[in-house]
Amino acid sequence: MQLRYSYRIDPTAGQRIALAKAFGCARVVFNDALRLRNEAYEHGRRFVTDAALSRRVITEAKKTPERAWLGEVSAVVLQQALADCTRAFGNFFASVRGARKGPRIAPPRFRSRKDARQAIRFTKNARFAVTPGGRLCLPKIGEVAMRWSRQLPAEPSSVTVIKDAAGRYFASFVVQVTESVLPEVDTETGIDLGLGHFAVLADGRKIDSPRFLRRAEKKLRKLHKALSRKEKGSANRVKAQLKVARQHAKVADARREFCHQTSTHIVRDNQAIYVEDLAIKGLARTRLAKSVHDAGWSMFVGMLEYKARLYGRYFAKVSRFFPSSKLCSGCGAVAESMPLSVRSWTCSCGAVHDRDVNAAINILAAGRAERLNACGGPVRPLLAVAQPGEAGSRRGAAA
Repeated sequence: MQLRYSYRIDPTAGQRIALAKAFGCARVVFNDALRLRNEAYEHGRRFVTDAALSRRVITEAKKTPERAWLGEVSAVVLQQALADCTRAFGNFFASVRGARKGPRIAPPRFRSRKDARQAIRFTKNARFAVTPGGRLCLPKIGEVAMRWSRQLPAEPSSVTVIKDAAGRYFASFVVQVTESVLPEVDTETGIDLGLGHFAVLADGRKIDSPRFLRRAEKKLRKLHKALSRKEKGSANRVKAQLKVARQHAKVADARREFCHQTSTHIVRDNQAIYVEDLAIKGLARTRLAKSVHDAGWSMFVGMLEYKARLYGRYFAKVSRFFPSSKLCSGCGAVAESMPLSVRSWTCSCGAVHDRDVNAAINILAAGRAERLNACGGPVRPLLAVAQPGEAGSRRGAAA
């Protein structure tokens, strides 16, 4: 499977200028290709092929005075920008046909130099390399210093240089890794995600919700007020925007690190992991939207899924319509209603349940049942054989 490994890089002042040129050239090629394809559609002409686009917006454009500066950057960067335009149209058409999962996506839009995120991609054809000294050598940019947090597990197939809204630079490598199966363990778990606690496991363990955004709200409010007082277009406003972006980046980095550490521990300690398939987009449209986004459930579940595949664990989602909170894990009775304010309840069988722990236990049981059915097990218990002494209808009674 393919994974991304991102590292912080520290380009010099001259290298930042070279990267800015590369960002700008890639943006211009993308916009030129998008404009030509939109014009062809508006005039009823056929879809412009990649070869024709490459010839018009790159090869021939370099020969004109208006686009001569395209030759100052690596040709691979321009070709990858063209490939991004083609991929964007492919995703849009697949969404229109219904071949792409998820909500319908909009057609490609023009890129702007004011976009918060700028990125360029180098493939093996660009002959980028990691030097023995640990620097990243990029064509027409030079050797860029890197902050290595860990070694790459294999030779990368491509590298994407990213500048985020906070002004930081990253190198994101795409690496083909082999699945490393961990030793089998006897434990399995179901996970109930929530807002009071980030996650509750079937064994009763509760993981507190860090609430990274809530804790940073006071400082963010102060920074946003300072930003609103700056005159639009001024240098001070740019500085204030950078401070706000850096604070948001700290919150996002802390949330991502928390999800990585928590998901890794759960995958290592359990042979099978079952999670409820929550309607996160629907919850994000309610009054709990800020708390739902702050929790980062989607990121966490995605990490669980790919790490389980990477380490040879089993991962599955339980249907969101399964009544995990209202179902008694002891007798199987379903309560009529269960408002969010009810955190513990007593079943008619006498069992006292913690709402979240009971839900995690039910998710584990439902995941095990679905896994058994998928592996060829019985969907429902087999019918018992009638005993001779049991009452029944006589032969011919239905005639």
